Amino acid sequence: MGNKTQPASNHKALSQIMHALMEPITCGNPTKSYYLCISFLLSLPINGEEKPTKDEALLQHPCLLLVVLLLGFVIMDPFHMGPLGSHEFRPVKHDIAPYRHVMDDWPRDNRSRLGHGKLEFVDEVFGPESLEFDIFGHGPYTGLADGRIVRWMGDTVGWETFALVTANWSQKLCAKGIDSTTSKQWKVEQRCGHPLGLRFHKETGDLYIVDAYYGLLVVGPEGGLATPLVTHVQGKPILFANDLDIHKNGSIFFTDTSKRNHFFILLEGEATGRLLRYDPPIRTTHLVLYGLAFPIGVQLSGDQSFLLFIETTNYRLVKYRLEGPKTGNVELVANLPGFPDNIRLNERGQFWVAIDCCRTPAQEVLTHNPWLRSVYFKLLLQVADEVEYLAQVDGDEDVHSHLSFQ
Repeated sequence: MGNKTQPASNHKALSQIMHALMEPITCGNPTKSYYLCISFLLSLPINGEEKPTKDEALLQHPCLLLVVLLLGFVIMDPFHMGPLGSHEFRPVKHDIAPYRHVMDDWPRDNRSRLGHGKLEFVDEVFGPESLEFDIFGHGPYTGLADGRIVRWMGDTVGWETFALVTANWSQKLCAKGIDSTTSKQWKVEQRCGHPLGLRFHKETGDLYIVDAYYGLLVVGPEGGLATPLVTHVQGKPILFANDLDIHKNGSIFFTDTSKRNHFFILLEGEATGRLLRYDPPIRTTHLVLYGLAFPIGVQLSGDQSFLLFIETTNYRLVKYRLEGPKTGNVELVANLPGFPDNIRLNERGQFWVAIDCCRTPAQEVLTHNPWLRSVYFKLLLQVADEVEYLAQVDGDEDVHSHLSFQ
């Protein structure tokens, strides 16, 4: 019996192919490319053997070899030519509800009602995130991509700068106008700041701010340079503070989206986000929840017995109970039809959830196959639209749907 061995003629064929790769001029015409030389050699019978069958010829086709080599080059990306550059990329599989199940539960807005809304302040503010009104009803106030918190002063005055999160801010460095939502701003954003969440204290009138780079801050009713309150938790820096809400007892709940660069965790699907609580009287910050998948918006209920927060990467709305026999429990409220961002409470006790864009079947395939995501985002093709879309998940968004609770 014994083990079968490859015929010597096959080794000879391989030797000839390798020789052709090393010395293409021996193939005849020195102007022919390597793959043409290989094709010529593969088509020749060797030592009197017959030509390969159709299936064998397909496997030996030079184009297949080129595809394999190209795919290997793309995955390895030795020269960091892909859109991810030299950044370490570690995609993981994360838990999301099935696409069909979720989409069947959400009626489509066939009338596109949001599309008929009025677009305000065009080319006046860029990258607005959270919107707030002060205790006198003045405003709105909003944080911009250029690092400022601005307020609306009416048609005569327009928008004016109300507060800054850092003394590093300057007109020359940070105020880039329409370019403040492009890569030109991203290069200086860490120095200029990017205020994402705003809340006014209902009694003092102070404005509490969470900034992506400068953590939790506060500024008085007259505005100015904000005072830092929390920049580290348990000895580790806050890398991406996102939203907040203020409890009636004075505690401030806020989200820290990730321990890493926020753009790449959207692509990776990792879960290192945290829900934190700051207690002003004792100036202490507590870790409430950890291991969250890109937590962003946070909102207390009307009676403040629970809060809701967003997990953007997992497309879901989650409840955390603050009172009663289920205190500390975490419960799923809803699987959502797109990337959720901010969440706010209206006067009727309903929660409005802003959704940036819709889910697609392709996203689900990438979510469940990290290796495929790794290949996809390392492709040496132009993915500018995809990059811009993912970056904007943390930017402007439309209110897509609302959920109500009694």
